[in-house]
Amino acid sequence: MKIGVSSYSFAAYISNEPAVTYEDICVKAKAIGYDGIEFVNLDSFGGKLSTNPLEDAKRIRECCDRIGLEVFAYTVGADFLSPDPKATVRDLKQCIRVAEALGAPVLRHDITWKLPPDITWQDAVPLVVDPIREVTDYAASFGIRTCSENHGFIFQDPERVRAVIQAVDRPNYGWLVDLGNFLCTDCDPVESVRMAAPYAFHVHAKDFTLVEAGGIQTRGGRHIVGTVAGRGIVNLKGCFEILRNAGYNGTVSLEFEGPEPCLPALSEGFSCLKTLLG
Repeated sequence: MKIGVSSYSFAAYISNEPAVTYEDICVKAKAIGYDGIEFVNLDSFGGKLSTNPLEDAKRIRECCDRIGLEVFAYTVGADFLSPDPKATVRDLKQCIRVAEALGAPVLRHDITWKLPPDITWQDAVPLVVDPIREVTDYAASFGIRTCSENHGFIFQDPERVRAVIQAVDRPNYGWLVDLGNFLCTDCDPVESVRMAAPYAFHVHAKDFTLVEAGGIQTRGGRHIVGTVAGRGIVNLKGCFEILRNAGYNGTVSLEFEGPEPCLPALSEGFSCLKTLLG
């Protein structure tokens, strides 16, 4: 598996270095040893709005080509249960053009963050199928695969994400498997990955530690905080073994969101993944 890093992992570095650019974090990632990088929402880089994500994407790709860094994926938000799902589809089609300019073979989008009143997640599944199909069929015409992540509490449990993927029933639509996010709904990461592995298009390696208060409160009332990969409670080795045994040999992006110093955490996280993935 190739090892990359999400631009999201550089959030603290970006906030502390106002002059930092997209190209700067690409160079940092390459210097640490990463094979690739995943970009998140080019229209908002460290809180700074971009007036032209498409042009930024072209510039990033030129930089990555120059330094030999792959672009693994483009990650964006979405809500197919918003009052205007057609607008969500239109926005995602624009994001696909950005992904194409980046040279990203995968676009990850959300499903929803909030259920409308009086419906369950099971009720929501058929409501999101057609717009997701429209997006992934459009992406396929550019040679880009689409996927959704176990993310956002509503569709974060493994059986819920699987239900959406099976209902959409498109070979071009799959799963961005986030190894840590399963903890947010108190699901065991290893068993969850066992369910997710057949549908995996891309993987996020993320670790959490348990705390008494603060951080993210799980559905069951526990509190977790991001940490350096390998220091927390996620059985990364077990998750990777299941993915490998299922035939997954794709890309993995480190996602770091802990309080530890950013760049040392990304170096330590890379060493951890390099050891686990060989």
